[in-house]
Parts: sequence; structure tokens; C-alpha cells
Amino acid sequence: MASLQTPQAQSARQRGHSSIDFKSATTGVAAKAMRNELNRMVQGVTDPAKKKIFNAEMESFFLLFNRYLTEKAKGERIDWEKIQPPNPEQVRPYEVLPNVDPSILNKLAVLKLNGGLGTTMGCVGPKSVIEVREGMTFLDLSVRQIEHLNEKYNVNVPFILMNSFNTDEDTQRIIQKYQNHNISILTFNQSRYPRVDKESLLPCPENADSDKSNWYPPGHGDIFDALTNSGLLDQLIAAGKEYIFISNVDNLGAVVDLNIFQTMIDSQAEYVMEVTDKTKADIKGGTIIDYEGKPRLLEVAQVPKDHLDEFCSTRKFKICKLTIVDRN
Repeated sequence: MASLQTPQAQSARQRGHSSIDFKSATTGVAAKAMRNELNRMVQGVTDPAKKKIFNAEMESFFLLFNRYLTEKAKGERIDWEKIQPPNPEQVRPYEVLPNVDPSILNKLAVLKLNGGLGTTMGCVGPKSVIEVREGMTFLDLSVRQIEHLNEKYNVNVPFILMNSFNTDEDTQRIIQKYQNHNISILTFNQSRYPRVDKESLLPCPENADSDKSNWYPPGHGDIFDALTNSGLLDQLIAAGKEYIFISNVDNLGAVVDLNIFQTMIDSQAEYVMEVTDKTKADIKGGTIIDYEGKPRLLEVAQVPKDHLDEFCSTRKFKICKLTIVDRN
């Protein structure tokens, strides 16, 4: 059966399609232009090993950029009405388990996120070198924690630092002082993504060697790509490591817990996050939510401005993330 529409309705529908088609076309042009620029920069790298890593980084960046264009064209954003507190099945209460065998620690590596600068704390250089207590830095205390773990349980848990291009040079120099310590320290760099010009939507750097100001470290979510691209993941697997404990380098309260580790092994979970009750001091931290029946991490950057007060409140969002254990 044919349907009758008023001229106004037809015109509105045509305008809607026209707007979507225009945005789609614009998205396609921007994506193609970005792809060409990234390819040009990759081809300019002459060292084969550096070229392989740089190409992998640009591929990951392009996927992220393309996703941004697509979501922007569609006007997609998180639906606040679908956000609910996590249900009891999604958050387990802490439990002390009997007879946990500490030898499971030989399957573990501890990774600290060390890409940030300490500028907000009045420090020049990596945040990890800020003195915390009795002349000891975040990094000193983290090293002592892993040394103690290895000595107490007679295991070999390596200590990994994920640096950024902002912190790597200083960190490599600093960790030399731990050479005589009973600890294996490994490092790798998180990815380096190009900043994008707001008007042209093209990369700011002219080539792979452009100034640091033209690049940015893409954040902690890059850890999986960066660990794989660096080749370190293959080394860890070859050494019998199956799990990685992840936390910020300035989070000294984040320590390996055998009960949580054993629970993860028993449940065969791929990913476990340690959480605690949220306080008024945790308003900037991420929180766990239920979104369409699945647990998700909600960060403040995802929250619409008109819901910021609700997000910062401890009435609806009562959980704050602490640490992560991930299975290789």
C-alpha cells in the first residue's frame, strides 16, 4: 500500500538524508587524506625495525581516527538513560581463600604505567621520580615492593615499566641504579600518535622525526597494542608468564594480592579489575557501570556536561577502579 506524505514531511526527510550523505562524504574524504599522509610518513622511515613499529602505531591510530569520524558523522554518544550501577553478579566481594599456592606468582608480571610527567605535582620529568617518603621515590618504593614479593615467596616476578616518549630517556638513565637489586626490570614504550589539526583534520607532524610537541601518548588503553608491537609480549609468554598486574606508577597501594589472583585463575577470567568504594576524593576517577547488561568502565571524559554532577556524586556511582589483572 502506498503511503501519502505532505510536502513538508518529504522535504524534511530529504534534508535529513542530505545531511547524512554530506557528513558521510566528508568523513570519507578526511579518512582518505589522513591515510595518504600516514602512508607518506611511514615510507619516510628508512630503518626497517623502526619502520615496522611506526607503521603498526599509525595503523592503530588510523583505526581510532576513523572511528572518531564515523561516530561524529552519526552523532553517536553514550546513552545516559542506559547507564545503571553494576549488578551484584558483576562485582564480587573480596574473599580470603585458604591454602593459596604462592608458586602461581611465577606466572605473573607486574606492569606500572610510567608515561606521565609530574608537572601537576611541580616536578620536571617523570612522575615516578617524585620523592614520596624518606628520600624515596614512587619508583624506588615500587621496586622494593616487587623485591619483597620475590624474596618472601621465592618467586621471579618481573617488573615492567610502560614509558612514553616523554619519560623513556629519563627512566632508562634512572633504572641503572637498580642493577645490583634482585629484580628483573623490563621497559617498553607506549605508542606515539600524531596530533591532528582541528581545521584540516590532517596530522600535525611532517614526518616521523618531527618535534615531540606534534605527538601525544594515546593513553593507558594502548597498553595491549604497545606490548604486542614491542615484542615484549612474546618474551613474557616464552618465559611462562600468563598474567599481567597493571597499575599506575604513583599508586603505591596497588599490590599483588594472592586471593584476587587465585580467584582469577579459578574463574578463568580474561580480565579482572580491583575496585573500592568511591569517595568524594575520587570524583575524577573512572567507575564501573552496567550498560545494556554488560559491565563497562565509564571515564569522566565520556560523561555529558549536564550529567557531570551526577557522575561525581557517590549516590549513584559508588565504585572507583584501583588495579587491573589481565590474562595474556
